[in-house]
Amino acid sequence: MSELARKHCTPCRDGMAALTPNETVKLAAGLDGWTICDGPRLTRKWRFKDFSAALAFVNRIGAIADAEDHHPDIALGWGRVEVELWTHAANGLTENDFIIAAKIDEAHAGA
Repeated sequence: MSELARKHCTPCRDGMAALTPNETVKLAAGLDGWTICDGPRLTRKWRFKDFSAALAFVNRIGAIADAEDHHPDIALGWGRVEVELWTHAANGLTENDFIIAAKIDEAHAGA
């Protein structure tokens, strides 16, 4: 289990500070396959053998998001899942986004 995946999200509040670009690059180094996009947003895509496998993964992501009270945007299609993370209250990325990403990675690895 990664160090990030062992952590838990902290409650978000309006006006909280987003991470600096240097901080996001450092945290992203602990993730596999995630990309920092404009916004900034943290994104990743996965491929699956069929719709059912993709949906099962989305359901695992949903359980993680509810347990941590930090919810990603998820796109589901036949054999694919795309996740986008950012903290609305900070209008950018916070450590919470990287924690959820690490937990999602572990859920995928255990699939």
